[in-house]
Amino acid sequence: MNFHYYLGDKLTLRWDLFFQPLPIAFFVATIILTLMIWLIWEKRHKRDYVIGPKELGATDSSLKLFYGWVPVILGVHAAVPLLVNGVQGRLFSSNNQLEGVLTNSIGLVEIMIALSLFYGGLTRPAAVLIGFLWFLGIGQLGLMPMLESIQYLGFAGFFYLAGRGPYAIDRILFPKLEPVASYAAYALLLLRICVGLNLIVFAFTQKFANIPLATALIEKHALLNFTTIPNELFVLFAGALEVLAGLLIVLGVFTRTVVLIVLVCINASLTVSDFYGLIDYLPIYGALAILLVWEPNNAHQKLIWVEGLRKNMPER
Repeated sequence: MNFHYYLGDKLTLRWDLFFQPLPIAFFVATIILTLMIWLIWEKRHKRDYVIGPKELGATDSSLKLFYGWVPVILGVHAAVPLLVNGVQGRLFSSNNQLEGVLTNSIGLVEIMIALSLFYGGLTRPAAVLIGFLWFLGIGQLGLMPMLESIQYLGFAGFFYLAGRGPYAIDRILFPKLEPVASYAAYALLLLRICVGLNLIVFAFTQKFANIPLATALIEKHALLNFTTIPNELFVLFAGALEVLAGLLIVLGVFTRTVVLIVLVCINASLTVSDFYGLIDYLPIYGALAILLVWEPNNAHQKLIWVEGLRKNMPER
């Protein structure tokens, strides 16, 4: 969820509370558990517990068609929050309210990027602008709010490496702006890593290093703690699970299983959120949906991915 413990207008994290025996024990246990799960993953020859599209009847042809639509899906999921937050004078997230002379300029750039991703026109230049805004945001808002929006660096990398695919203005009018085929293989890898890092960052900014706020939220919404354990202990369990999920997604270990669990947790948190919370989650939703289908360790599927992206590619 997107909420913070503020002191004045700056995000204040309680690292002193994290560097205590119990939170540190939870964190170390999470690292050990990650290693154990990775060993199980290797022992299973990198086979997920959740079946993939092939087991449900998908063919190479249908996967190519789906992969051609992946940039459209991701483009829409990223465009909506960029448009909404740009209009509201916020950068990437409803938490990141801008102030000062650059507010309108940054908002205008966000709106232009949103339209570019939505229609698929000048997509790669728009991806560069996303990266530029992310680094500009460090100076405007600080490092921590931008780390909480690190998924946008993943989207920037994705669209720069993969383009907007066959169903885009770029493919029709600006084929010289299309990336080379060898770039596309790394697009989803970068997006997956940034989505995993986003979960890890939230585990610290909203749980491990923000225990007072997390417990206050549970006290306000008692149903969030569906167990009988104390709220502070529940927060530590939740933070540990979020770190675990983020690490496994970054490593590409049991990705489908982890993504399903994360989606359930996100949907549960939205029951105490609002419209803007849903909008902020849209990029993560889009990325997680694609990761349910994508098999990062399947060389044949990577070939199909590139072929699907380059459908209707004109000869240069």
